[in-house]
Amino acid sequence: MSAPTAILQMLCPDQPGLVRELSGWVAANGGNIVHADHHSDQGAGLFLSRIEWQLEGFGLPREAICPTAQALAERLGGEYKVTFSDDRPPVAIFVSKQDHCLLDLLWRVRTGELPMRVPLVIANHPDLGSIAEEFGAHFEYVPISAVNREEAEARHLALLAEHRIELVVLAKYMQVLTPQFLASFDPPDAFHRVINIHHSFLPAFKGAQPYHRAWERGVKLIGATAHYVTEELDGGPIIAQSTVGVGHRDEVDDLIRKGRDTERLALARAVRLHLKHQVMVYRGRTAVFE
Repeated sequence: MSAPTAILQMLCPDQPGLVRELSGWVAANGGNIVHADHHSDQGAGLFLSRIEWQLEGFGLPREAICPTAQALAERLGGEYKVTFSDDRPPVAIFVSKQDHCLLDLLWRVRTGELPMRVPLVIANHPDLGSIAEEFGAHFEYVPISAVNREEAEARHLALLAEHRIELVVLAKYMQVLTPQFLASFDPPDAFHRVINIHHSFLPAFKGAQPYHRAWERGVKLIGATAHYVTEELDGGPIIAQSTVGVGHRDEVDDLIRKGRDTERLALARAVRLHLKHQVMVYRGRTAVFE
């Protein structure tokens, strides 16, 4: 494992000298910068920055970095986040009956590709309990319907708090999260905490049965989109997308089969980018620093 690093993400009003200000703050404390990415959106008057530096030799202890960065963000009038490359945040995966995205994520965690822990899997059907338990995750079956949605989401929030979950991944959960749930777990700012995989190349074919509608339109490409969840159905900021070609001989079942591969790839890539703190949200869209 490589030596641990610290990562500062900053979103603030654009003004001259910000690169010097932020990199100078790291350098003034003896930090050796290994990655630095910046983006200026002149139309919005916003500046986005991701700076990563080695912790070895840095003049501030870990516990002092965040409050010092907060003071810097307040001076710049911005939002900030400090994280560390050796963190392994606890993540909850929400599922329904389909297992391909769940299996793919858990396998990538086991092999070390995704730097996270999965202590909790929540499902609205009992079918995938054995898979979660095989990978050491607690499985919680919480049936949900229009009748009991408020009660079920209260149970979800209690489980997320109990396991100190930092990120929720909707891996083919096939349910819409309410604004009340999102306001409680994921208050709006530049750093979102819920990722969903939608089985179409958004913004095309939002909502239910996108493969059926894509087949009816005779499209030649289908795709999957991993995005942050907002109150707008399938309208959250896009993190990653994947596509595959289809032909005139393909039926709906062929699109669904091919689509599963794009779903796995797009979701895994989006989760990894999030865990590596390479994604920032602004103006309803994302900047992805790769």
